[in-house]
Amino acid sequence: MLYYLFEYLESQFSIPGASVFQFITFRAAAAFILSLLVSSIYGRRIIDFLRKQQIGETVRDLGLDGQKQKSGTPTMGGVIIILATLIPVILLTKLDNIYIVILIITTVWMGSIGFLDDYIKVFKKDKEGLSGKFKVLGQVGLGIIVGSMLYFNDGVTIKEQLPVEQQIIQENGKKQVFGEAHKSTKTTVPFFKNNEFDYAKPLSFLGDGYEKYGWIIFIFISVFIITGISNGANLTDGIDGLAAGSSAIIVITLAVFAWVSGNIIFADYLDVMYIPNSGEMTVFILAFAGALIGFLWYNTYPAQVFMGDTGSLTIGGIIAVIAISIRKELLLPILAGVFVVENLSVIMQVSWFKYTKKKFGEGRRIFKMAPLHHHYQKLNYHESKIVVRFWIIGILLAVFTIVTLKLR
Repeated sequence: MLYYLFEYLESQFSIPGASVFQFITFRAAAAFILSLLVSSIYGRRIIDFLRKQQIGETVRDLGLDGQKQKSGTPTMGGVIIILATLIPVILLTKLDNIYIVILIITTVWMGSIGFLDDYIKVFKKDKEGLSGKFKVLGQVGLGIIVGSMLYFNDGVTIKEQLPVEQQIIQENGKKQVFGEAHKSTKTTVPFFKNNEFDYAKPLSFLGDGYEKYGWIIFIFISVFIITGISNGANLTDGIDGLAAGSSAIIVITLAVFAWVSGNIIFADYLDVMYIPNSGEMTVFILAFAGALIGFLWYNTYPAQVFMGDTGSLTIGGIIAVIAISIRKELLLPILAGVFVVENLSVIMQVSWFKYTKKKFGEGRRIFKMAPLHHHYQKLNYHESKIVVRFWIIGILLAVFTIVTLKLR
């Protein structure tokens, strides 16, 4: 909203300084500061409200140290993250930008699923919350919506670098490095020199015109990534500060990729896919990062509030959609390695338990407890130590992910 206001003031009255709102970097910095203030200042009021309404966490006895003390801690704190993200986004972004529209839909959609799950747990006294199949159905539905919008909307295009012999000097003296904007199902593959892969390629057996069916695979990949990462974030939210801190590291890294992908100069220099208008996502991402860091103020050990599924499902969904939008989803196994490992630890534990129970008549475990962070708690590591070490691993993975821009 403020973007359009200052654009109008500049065009009609030439007010000095109004043009600063045209710069993504300025609006992104302002969004970060505003979201940080909203989440840290008004977060306290929301926590007090949740406590007054007796919206507290019911903790199951898993035999973990310090677990009983967490009972009654306000939950559904993900509302703080959502509000602190959306307020700066509405004020500072171009609301007609297709990527911003998709991210707002993602935030509201996943936030609603998580809120419903927490509501059932708290007010209906059902510890299981929303049925797993309904969660998955919601994640699949979002994947279909996001994948369809990214493929079929005319505002979503890419520009590919022209061969050297086709690059020309334009009348204004600038060199034309990229071709015309066009629809594409290409994505980025890390570590390879020609680091692009077209999702339509597996359909080449269909003969001429196979490219027009590429949307089928693109939407399937979107569903898979959104479901996997949102569940990974949900499983990671098991000890104080782990999910919020790990997510902040991931989204700040994605902000770098989004800004580079939407900036024609840096996209050319780093030889990455140029995605017109995607740089606007940087404003959303930094608003989201500020909300996470502000929330972390109250969520670090000992936590004064838990994000609940309202927060964790939303976080995972947003991270997945950002990565898909900037065609960096194949980097998520590295960048979101903490989420992936937490997910895999549960899959391995459950699968091995079922297999051994069927074969030997008694279920056996790989880990003392899953997800993985609980395994270390069982080994008597203090949860603060586990969280900080997971953060350090997340930072190393983020640095390595950024290095892949030139490591081919």
